[in-house]
Amino acid sequence: MIQSDVIIRRHKKLKELSKQHALILHLCWKIRIGFKKSVELKRIKSYVNWFYANTLKQHFEIKEQYIYPILDKQDKLIRRVLKEHRRIRRLIAKEESLEISLSLLEEELERHIRFEEWVLFKKIQQTIELKELDVFIFNLDTKEDDEWGDKFWEYGTG
Repeated sequence: MIQSDVIIRRHKKLKELSKQHALILHLCWKIRIGFKKSVELKRIKSYVNWFYANTLKQHFEIKEQYIYPILDKQDKLIRRVLKEHRRIRRLIAKEESLEISLSLLEEELERHIRFEEWVLFKKIQQTIELKELDVFIFNLDTKEDDEWGDKFWEYGTG
């Protein structure tokens, strides 16, 4: 069985963030579909910018402010994910060489999310349970794709 087929039981204080991870992986899929359907890169980039402003930015901020500090800030896993956040933000901000930056973004985001789910969240979850930390349960404001009119992943170039 491959790791993606494994159901990971999440501590209640991490469940909302894990749900958002699924949405972020869906963003990666949409970028790949956009490439396969030869969608104009500016359309894909516009959606990425919208998704960042409405979901990903808050997601990163909550993890950086409330979740990562559960572990020591010098922990190698924390240093890794903070570095990845910086790279992802730079890729999203990039407005030139869209084909390269979107391709790198899709790969970086997927790798980042899978690492957090399979490695980092597992360690954080164990720490929460061991220390019985009182971590705020997040009610994340996730925008639905219905609010985004250009469904390039469904309709392609049309």
